[in-house]
Amino acid sequence: MVIDTLDNLAKYEALNPLFKDVVDFLKKNDLNALEAGKHAIKGGDLFVNITTAKGRTPDEAILETHVKMIDIQIPLDGPETYGYTPLCRLPETPYNEEKDITKYGDLMAESFVDCQPGMFAIFFPQDGHAPCISMNPEIKKAIFKVKVM
Repeated sequence: MVIDTLDNLAKYEALNPLFKDVVDFLKKNDLNALEAGKHAIKGGDLFVNITTAKGRTPDEAILETHVKMIDIQIPLDGPETYGYTPLCRLPETPYNEEKDITKYGDLMAESFVDCQPGMFAIFFPQDGHAPCISMNPEIKKAIFKVKVM
């Protein structure tokens, strides 16, 4: 997991060749001006979802992991908290290959980190994360889905 400001995102380009395309996309596009929905950047290998999600309490947020894709999550209209538990400490749970997600039901995250607009959080396959924790009733956010290379 990585949390940093968007100004520093280019420093992480070496972690995945598609991260440079995310940086380039951000230079050319205002995420707040994009319509809600999925925007393809490099076919199924890289896209961004602009979405509004229901704000949740820490005990309502569901831990999840992905196998094929890395998440770069960016809150757009207010702070968002993410729960975190390393995959190695999560129980064996069925994986939905079609949706590339494993959900861990009623488990509460071990720790929590805050992310403000102008920041991002990167979640790799080894990072169990519980998104959408907020005191606000809704959170507008961008979720870049980046193929694991």
